[in-house]
Amino acid sequence: MNAYEEGLGILETLFARDYQFALATSNDNIPAVRFIDTFYDSGAFYIVTYGKSQKVKEIENNPVVALSKDLYRFNGVARNIGHPLSKENLIIREKLIKIFEPWYFVHNDENDENMCYVRVDLKKGLFYKDGTGYKVDFDSKTAEKFPFVFDIIKID
Repeated sequence: MNAYEEGLGILETLFARDYQFALATSNDNIPAVRFIDTFYDSGAFYIVTYGKSQKVKEIENNPVVALSKDLYRFNGVARNIGHPLSKENLIIREKLIKIFEPWYFVHNDENDENMCYVRVDLKKGLFYKDGTGYKVDFDSKTAEKFPFVFDIIKID
């Protein structure tokens, strides 16, 4: 197994669950950041949201986004992939309902035509687990693997 394939496995371990990231978007070269719940699946992060939200409007104007938390960082291209009940979204919908089960239907109304999913297709990422860091280029399907020590003191 090469470093890229190993990194993909680590991504599944770390992020194939309800995981909060700061999502950075920009509009007219003015950045905006907010925390969102994500789910990682097969090279992309998924977000359940509302089509008229500020983040979706910003993504429609500039799809280049970044995700970050605890020295994990990713950049990619985001797009609104449509309503949860769209035929194309039924497989990911099942996964998202299961992952976000405690709050999915409490905070989302699938009868609302503006409810949507956003998919972030990853371009580059930096993440770590168990003392090993991974710097991944998803386009070229390559990765660097290196010793990594999280030595930042977090103050809550």
